[in-house]
Amino acid sequence: MNALVLDGVHAAYGPYKALNGVTASIAEGESVALLGRNGVGKSTVVRVASGIVPVTSGTLEVLGRTVRKTAAHVLARRGVVHLPEGVGLFTGLSIEENLVLRVGGATRAQRRARLADAMERLPAALRERRRVRAGQLSGGQQRLVAVAAAIAAAPRLLLADEPALGLAPAAADDVYTALAAARSASTAMVVVETRLDRVARLCARAIVLDAGVVAYDGSIEDSGGILAALLGVSGAV
Repeated sequence: MNALVLDGVHAAYGPYKALNGVTASIAEGESVALLGRNGVGKSTVVRVASGIVPVTSGTLEVLGRTVRKTAAHVLARRGVVHLPEGVGLFTGLSIEENLVLRVGGATRAQRRARLADAMERLPAALRERRRVRAGQLSGGQQRLVAVAAAIAAAPRLLLADEPALGLAPAAADDVYTALAAARSASTAMVVVETRLDRVARLCARAIVLDAGVVAYDGSIEDSGGILAALLGVSGAV
């Protein structure tokens, strides 16, 4: 089963057309990098897939079901987890309290199990500070907490929008190491990035957007084809 299918998908913010007929599919268990310059529709794709932005035309299927006006919280219950760009935490709450809010779960036992899982995914230094307010953490530490919670939520489709944005190189490496732990046969992953070198360690396939359409869809090792698509060279697909 495909975890995500977009067939001629259009989406807009008022009069601004962000997606102009995106066609792509992500298989169950596949990790795909979504690349492109600023403003080409990368974040819109993950917002559409998570139910935040509606499709204006075209067909969208998420986890085997056609989605038209399905609310984001319904998709979340089905297993879609969205890590938005620059994701932060509630700074006045502790690490543990933030995790409790984020891990989800249908029952108390499931929520406890997911909380324990999220805690285990954190570095020992953060586990020891579980009652420290998130506002006292660095940006990289906050991002690690958010990623740990996302993975512990047992996603079937994980949508990560520039998860290392604004982080120092060492902190970015930690975030991508944490994301790598989420790869499994049951979890599909779409990672929005601007840096090919960073996401190449996580994904075997890349999709490049340009002006709201797919300009490249293929191996992430084809750096020439990807670069041509990023530069807007015709015939890159």
